[in-house]
Amino acid sequence: MIQGGDFTNGNGTGGESIYGSTIFSDENFKHTHAKAGTLSMANYGPDSNGSQFFITTVDENRLPKKLDGRHVVFGKVVKGMDVVRVPKAKVVIANSGQLPAPAAAGHRDL
Repeated sequence: MIQGGDFTNGNGTGGESIYGSTIFSDENFKHTHAKAGTLSMANYGPDSNGSQFFITTVDENRLPKKLDGRHVVFGKVVKGMDVVRVPKAKVVIANSGQLPAPAAAGHRDL
């Protein structure tokens, strides 16, 4: 998934709707996130749309079901998915946040 549209803070916490600083309501949930290349509104709950959006990069069988009915689909990539799939910069996961198993679970390092 690729997310963008935060033109105010540039870090995913901001943005503004076309109606100014107010958010706008969900329009409908007629379409689903069935295919890679689906464009949807990013939000933080019902009727909280602003300027942020996302593009799915995989088909629905690899996406969380929680997207449907929560994020309004408003378009799709019709040409250029090869560009969508190319990262702008090298991605390195240095610390995944994985917690060590508790000792009671019988975990031991080999």
